[in-house]
Amino acid sequence: MMDQDFGSVGNGQKRPIVNPRRQTKPLFQFWFQLLLLLCVVVFVLCYALSNSSVSWQTRFALQKHHKWHFSDNNKAYIPSHQVHPKHRHILNEIQTTTEPSTVQPVKTQYHQAYPRNYNFIMDNKEVCKQNPFLVLMVPVAPNNVAARDAIRKTWGKESLVQGEVVITLFMLGLSEGADVDKLQQENVQYHDLIQSDFMDTYLNLTIKTMVIMDWLATRCPAAAYAMKVDSDIFLNIDNLVIMLQKPNIPKTNYLTGMVMTNRPVVRSKDSKWYVSEELYPDPEYPTYTLGMGYVFSNDLPEKFVEVSKSIKPFNIEDAYIGMCMKKLGFTPTSPPDPSQFQAYNSKYNRCEFSKVITFILGPPQELVDYWTDLKKPGPPC
Repeated sequence: MMDQDFGSVGNGQKRPIVNPRRQTKPLFQFWFQLLLLLCVVVFVLCYALSNSSVSWQTRFALQKHHKWHFSDNNKAYIPSHQVHPKHRHILNEIQTTTEPSTVQPVKTQYHQAYPRNYNFIMDNKEVCKQNPFLVLMVPVAPNNVAARDAIRKTWGKESLVQGEVVITLFMLGLSEGADVDKLQQENVQYHDLIQSDFMDTYLNLTIKTMVIMDWLATRCPAAAYAMKVDSDIFLNIDNLVIMLQKPNIPKTNYLTGMVMTNRPVVRSKDSKWYVSEELYPDPEYPTYTLGMGYVFSNDLPEKFVEVSKSIKPFNIEDAYIGMCMKKLGFTPTSPPDPSQFQAYNSKYNRCEFSKVITFILGPPQELVDYWTDLKKPGPPC
């Protein structure tokens, strides 16, 4: 039997006094049980998190790469409109060289591709006082001066075509490493740059296209037609204007170009055209016109902006315009001569280039060389 010490309780009776060393064992058992319970809780939490890690990583990847955020009910939203913190200095630098009133913070509406979430920080709205028949809108990277200069030397220098006023403008976003001072000087010289405060990346082309539509709707509503045309395109501007002057060409609700029908959505993650089912669940796109260059009556931009409020964005900009057309109840129209809207060509042929409206080219110098040859004296065929 273990020894016990006894102490007085004040009435002559003795009560056992527990030796402190004998309390150690129950105390140790208590802490051991508590630690064991904590381990079980941590294990359960880790197991739960591991089961949800795939969906969490997927959502994070979409946020990082597509710039579109989704709530639990898969509706696109952005908590607040802001340029990414690491790019904030770009916007700050631009703001120091533009009017303070041109950039106002706004609350994000509808989704990130809704164009009126963004602000024009460089503008040339006065060009539309010329009441143009056709406005050519060229999306181009801020630092791609070579492409802009090639266009200015070729089809972009044509301001009166077949008796019609035509203007050419370049749409830019923000870009890391862009020389703000040089952009300002370039615009002072040519008055043809439009810049908005979205990040200018490939995956943001839908934003860029919708900002183009917003500019046309708000700055140039009186123009008859407009064209979104890529910066690597050979554009036979004479043939385009001749086409639009035909009496059977609609004045409203008209979209034409290289018409694409029943095109499957690319699900391969290795492709630059990859679109997840979360962004676009249907297996095929609606009928649309290829993004290299499509022409539209200038009543459509405002309609596109309005209907886009209810269309979740995805990163294939030409198909997104096709979605807008479908939602509006319209369908893209084949051009009078579909062979005039060509994609790639194997080699330059003067006769062939004299007949088309579009061809996709390579480096900017190709455009200058082909245009110079096409415009030399003598019949092309």
